[in-house]
Amino acid sequence: MRILPILLSLLLFVACKPKRPVRQPVLVSEDTTFLTGTFYIIRHAERNPGPDSTLTLAGQERAGALYRLLKDSGLNKIYITPYKRSLATADSLRIRLHIDTCFYAADTSGESFIYQVTRHEDWGKHLLVVGHSNTIIPILHSLRAKPRVDSIGEKEYDRLFIVRKNKDGTSLKEICY
Repeated sequence: MRILPILLSLLLFVACKPKRPVRQPVLVSEDTTFLTGTFYIIRHAERNPGPDSTLTLAGQERAGALYRLLKDSGLNKIYITPYKRSLATADSLRIRLHIDTCFYAADTSGESFIYQVTRHEDWGKHLLVVGHSNTIIPILHSLRAKPRVDSIGEKEYDRLFIVRKNKDGTSLKEICY
């Protein structure tokens, strides 16, 4: 007999538990932030020899020039690959401006970058992306930008691609710094 009140109490408890609200999906065509934002895409600065090397003196100077160029751009986050040279290129901005950093895999498809931006819900923001000579063009293509070049040379460290995406389209500006 004692089990019946316990079962009724348990049933009442389960029945009174509030239901989770059902999240209504937003169609991609109606989402005004998906695949939007301003992206500052660069190659890491000049590096020393080796697979995971640090920056040369010229690379450190270029990282300083990048800081001076982007310090007032309203960056929200920095996306970098997990290499010392990528981190060092963005260090001045990251440390001085207290900007959050996210790592992405250095792939030649651009998919890892897109995945991480989506995962961290960073669409619609101002992002600095530090990549490599073989990853910059795929990232631009994954953002639907059309660069005038089809590759970045091994000795080219001075290109800054600025991609602005909104619901009306994509614009690309390239400058040297």
